[in-house]
Amino acid sequence: MTGEQHILDRQPDQAAQELSARDARRRDWARPLRVHLSTVIVALLLGISLPLTWLAHDQGTRLSTSAASERMSLLGQRVATQYEAVFNDGLTAVMLAAAADTLLEDPTGDMAGKALFLDRVLDTSPHIDGLYAAHGDGGFLHGVGDTEAWRKALGAPEGTDHAVRLILPAEDGTRQSVWRFLTSDGRELARRDDGPTRFDPRRRPWYRAAIAARGRPVTVGPYTMATTGQLGLTVAVEAPDEPGAVVGADVLLETLSDLLSREAVSPRASGYVFDEAGRLIVHSDPAQMAALLPQLSARSRRAPIAIDDPLLPRLLPLLGPSTVSGLHRIEADGETYLLALEPVRGAAELAGTVVAVAAPLSDFTAESRLLVARALAVSFGLIVMGVLSALLVARLVSRSLTQLADDAARIGDLDLETRPAVSSLVAEINTLAGALATARTAIASFALYVPRELVRKVVAAGRQDPASAERRDVTVLFTDIRDFTSLSERHAPEEVVALLSDYFELLNRTVEAHDGVIVQYLGDSVYAMWNAPESNPDHVADACRCTLALVAAVDALNARNRAAGRAELATRFGLHTGIAVVGSVGASTRRQYTAIGDTINVASRLEGMNKEFGTTVLTSEAVRRAAGDEAFAFRPLGSARAKGRAAEIAVYELLAP
Repeated sequence: MTGEQHILDRQPDQAAQELSARDARRRDWARPLRVHLSTVIVALLLGISLPLTWLAHDQGTRLSTSAASERMSLLGQRVATQYEAVFNDGLTAVMLAAAADTLLEDPTGDMAGKALFLDRVLDTSPHIDGLYAAHGDGGFLHGVGDTEAWRKALGAPEGTDHAVRLILPAEDGTRQSVWRFLTSDGRELARRDDGPTRFDPRRRPWYRAAIAARGRPVTVGPYTMATTGQLGLTVAVEAPDEPGAVVGADVLLETLSDLLSREAVSPRASGYVFDEAGRLIVHSDPAQMAALLPQLSARSRRAPIAIDDPLLPRLLPLLGPSTVSGLHRIEADGETYLLALEPVRGAAELAGTVVAVAAPLSDFTAESRLLVARALAVSFGLIVMGVLSALLVARLVSRSLTQLADDAARIGDLDLETRPAVSSLVAEINTLAGALATARTAIASFALYVPRELVRKVVAAGRQDPASAERRDVTVLFTDIRDFTSLSERHAPEEVVALLSDYFELLNRTVEAHDGVIVQYLGDSVYAMWNAPESNPDHVADACRCTLALVAAVDALNARNRAAGRAELATRFGLHTGIAVVGSVGASTRRQYTAIGDTINVASRLEGMNKEFGTTVLTSEAVRRAAGDEAFAFRPLGSARAKGRAAEIAVYELLAP
């Protein structure tokens, strides 16, 4: 005996109530087919995969921790080697340049040889951002390579391989700066005279440090390069055979951050470089580096570093004169971190420099997660045959129908972008998909002739009834191109159509940007409206702002046309506000959303009256009162009688404030 039959054997009223309650409970539990199927599948997966998942997690944690320790150590060594390589590239470049006579001889002599020498040295390493020589009299020769940062900073012409800057003191005490842009074979592409400059290399920290070191190489930085904004440091040395002459090279340190991002075993890994005094000088996080750089100035060199990094207080006690390579565990913010310390040994100038790489231990569970994923895959494979048919039905029905419903909703919102076709083994779904595709194509074709935004606004404003119309305040704008008939006679029809297409696209974009809508294109004229179909309390001011924007936009378009040898389109504007009947007008099979009334006629007449007054934008007294004289500039032109109208109207010219 079924449950329903058992209930029916009771009293009729009681049975009806219990059946109703049962139906209600069933409706409460009713869910889409894919939900029920997913619930069954998940339950089966959990029952089989949880034991396997636990075993995989336990074993994977042990393996990943061991592997992470080794990888962290290797990464620390690589970062230390990279930092050393960056420094050595710069050191090699300045020592070579200081030993050669090419850069240190007369700054104005043998520019071709100097440029070739700079180019060859810059090509030796991607870490070298620039190479320069400063003379005791303030002369300065600076070479940079063809990098993206320098191209953007200098605006280098196409084909530039490297650029050379020459600063020479003049007899009147001023200093002149000239940039030369050269090809790879030394040919000069262009020259830019920057005129007087206040830059004096003798005042720069790297110059003073090199002079004080008396022939020993020095480093200054890190800091942000003034021209390119990149992170780097400067290696400089005084020339042995020319006292007062210093050769310097800027080397980039951003490769350290790149190395950590590319090879770090953890997405939250952090890299640090400490100098011989245990002071932080490089941080792999750009935001932290930005906070660090101001604290590395010469005046604050002895002050403690203060940045928001919870690892630093745990890290600093591990540094010292006898720091050795090794892996440590530290606690910070409730997490355990693996820390690799690696001294930089290859360059005597970097003695005492230590590189540190830290990452949360919890991030080293990738291998454990991989084992878990494999266990889940095995579990799924064991039960896949039992749920295959349910998944197939869900895929055939739920997925396809969901996609079709989404397509239908997009079409209803006039989103007619072509989407991938729905393909299913169910014939009815394919038929429905074909019908939707045909409907989308048909609507997209007609959308070319109907203002899509107008339709959206009509629907949003609740004007779905094609016969509905109402009286409401609107602001109306009419535009017209002066002497368009003569222009059409002087130019080919194809050229006129191309001009109008650019012109109308400009007007349509500007009107929509100011919450207006173009109701109709009338030959070369445009009829636009505000406060319909959607309400806009600020419609008069929006229309005034739009009109001024249109004047500026048309002027800019004419400037481009003039430069291209095309015809100019001088446009006149008429603007009026008032009551009109707004709604759908036309036959039962062909309608148009528009506004009718004296307000529209006055706006059209105002546009035509521009010819009498020699103006560009004419408005009515109603527009001036509604917009206000404080926000806009109106020039009174007196009263005039519009064509077809008995009463005169006060006319104003709208000007840019």
